[in-house]
Amino acid sequence: MTKVKLFPNGFSVKGHCSANVNDEAGRLVCAAVSSAVYLTANTITEVVGDKADITEKDGEMTVRVSSVSEHTKTVLQGFKIHILQLSEQYPNCIKVNSEV
Repeated sequence: MTKVKLFPNGFSVKGHCSANVNDEAGRLVCAAVSSAVYLTANTITEVVGDKADITEKDGEMTVRVSSVSEHTKTVLQGFKIHILQLSEQYPNCIKVNSEV
């Protein structure tokens, strides 16, 4: 199970959708989540130019933006929509907790 926590200034993601390497849906969802996470983090830091504290430790990636611009708010909103739609489509793979 992948667990996603959404914060007003970022997010954290931990876990895998499936422990079974033969689970094609689990691998697909894991790839979709990973891609969304890196796209969001890179867009915030490299395109928008906002500073973010990005950490990866013990299988968890956390992105926290120190000063959230309007552009970053939009990027984070897009990430939230994408992750929530994935969790609706694959409820056995993703659990989302939101503070926003």
